[in-house]
Amino acid sequence: MKLLIENIEKTFHLPDNSTIPVLQDVCIPVNNGEFVMLLGESGCGKSTLLNIIAGIESASAGSILVDDKAITKPDPEISLLFQQPSLLPWLNVVENIAFGCKLRGDTQDLSDRIRYFVDLIGLDGFEKNYPSELSMGMACRVSLARALIGHPKVLLMDEPFVSLDTFTRSRMQQELIKLWEKEKFTAIFVTHDIDEAIILGNKVVLLGGKPCNVKKIIDVAIPYPRKITDRQLALKRIHIMMQLEKIYQTNCAKHRQSIEEGYDRFIRYKQT
Repeated sequence: MKLLIENIEKTFHLPDNSTIPVLQDVCIPVNNGEFVMLLGESGCGKSTLLNIIAGIESASAGSILVDDKAITKPDPEISLLFQQPSLLPWLNVVENIAFGCKLRGDTQDLSDRIRYFVDLIGLDGFEKNYPSELSMGMACRVSLARALIGHPKVLLMDEPFVSLDTFTRSRMQQELIKLWEKEKFTAIFVTHDIDEAIILGNKVVLLGGKPCNVKKIIDVAIPYPRKITDRQLALKRIHIMMQLEKIYQTNCAKHRQSIEEGYDRFIRYKQT
């Protein structure tokens, strides 16, 4: 499976006919089985890009291709995991995991698949529990199982662990890597956390600018499991921080220039 993100652009059109360009010429090649991290500051357009890849939002230009097939709407081969677990409160753990499959009519061997994922995510004994009876970490596991039970080729994740405490987040990161190694799906994970990016990803895509585009793609060829205290990871973290600092300085310079140009136009207007 090969995923191509080619020349993606996104512009939002406002009611007053003004426009907000969000993404500009975003190109990211993703190989089969890669774990790709999209790293950038909050509000830079990462989630918008993820929604376009998922087919739930249209691009203004460019294309998303999975094995040469254009993605223009939600596809069963692409699964999306949101920031919050978003479990249905009136359904128990098993019913939440099975919900998407039943909706699509994908019921062959469903009981066996549910049993497999319940065991895999460590929720044996909690099958009949409702979301209100689960911790946030357990709810995240259920959401992850629901996203994977249809065996998607691509799993998209929009900061799914952002609301977890440090210890639970670390445990979920390690469990996610084990699932990825076992199920062999391609993963694209949005984050603004450098440590999370280098713990999980084997490729880190640095996004920045307004409109947002790809600033640099960094390979993280470090064996799993990883610890943030590992020397190789510490060096990679420093490298990424230096690259992000360059992006930040460039953005600040452009923003300052834009303010100065706007002020000059305002002064000229007042003098007329």
